[in-house]
Amino acid sequence: MQLEAPSDFAKRTGHDAEKMKEQLEIMAQKGTLFRKRSGEKLFYAAVPYVIGSYEFQLKTMDKEFADLMEQYNDEKFTSSISNCIAPLRTIPVHKSLTVKHNVASYFNAREIVKSKKLISLADCVCRVQQKLIGKGCDKPMEACFAFGSHAKYYIENNMGREISQEEALAILDECEKAGLVNQPASMINPGGMCNCCSDCCGVLKAVSKLPKPAEHVMNDYRVKVDVENCIGCGICIDRCQMDAVTVDDEQSLAVINKDRCIGCGLCVTTCPEEAMIIEFKGKENTIPANGMEYMVNNANKRGVSLIPLSMK
Repeated sequence: MQLEAPSDFAKRTGHDAEKMKEQLEIMAQKGTLFRKRSGEKLFYAAVPYVIGSYEFQLKTMDKEFADLMEQYNDEKFTSSISNCIAPLRTIPVHKSLTVKHNVASYFNAREIVKSKKLISLADCVCRVQQKLIGKGCDKPMEACFAFGSHAKYYIENNMGREISQEEALAILDECEKAGLVNQPASMINPGGMCNCCSDCCGVLKAVSKLPKPAEHVMNDYRVKVDVENCIGCGICIDRCQMDAVTVDDEQSLAVINKDRCIGCGLCVTTCPEEAMIIEFKGKENTIPANGMEYMVNNANKRGVSLIPLSMK
């Protein structure tokens, strides 16, 4: 949670500084700690399980680990999501937005990408995990971005490759066509952004099992139906990850369950009649500025106080 130099760790724990430096680097290479470089200096920090050490097992995950993760998802993760702020937030896919929406840049995947100088691309750890247990989907595998120091960590640990902004924007278009949901980390300045499906993504799967998914994602938008244009064709049903769309056969109209719509906009981009429209919910979510604020907010929601490691 809090970046510290090896010397700080050594001083706080009473260990030899050189041995501490070696051990921290071993842990960073194993994906149990985050590493950040600043010039010649190295800093390390503890990370959550999701998003954090789980994702960092991308290249070392085996079937045993994948099976255990599936068990954790089934037994604990859904209930934990219901009691906290989800680690990923849903934002509308770019083509579902128009000029009139005037969305903040952190609600626009393309603007997020354009604001980043260093970008890495990695395989989706959730699709890797699902394939190891014989499940999953046929959606694009390379679909997860990391930015800045997080991208550098992925590249240094051989989990991802550096790509340009132009490549990232092209991949966003491919993911949109494939019906994947844009999900940056739940903060204004995200260290990464995933393109997810409810077949594989642990967060989306967990949210989809809840009775009111819309209450558990940080999105200021949802979809409404233009009843004048809708013909009830049902194409939108297949695009929805949350089973939020049904068709009233008597009226030949699509019907949106607002409690289940997470505002991803995927149904908007494929509606042949342009009858699905992204709309502002009327109330803005307060998006955490960064990872530390996100974790503090979640701890407060659970009634837990976070004390910086250096203060213990």
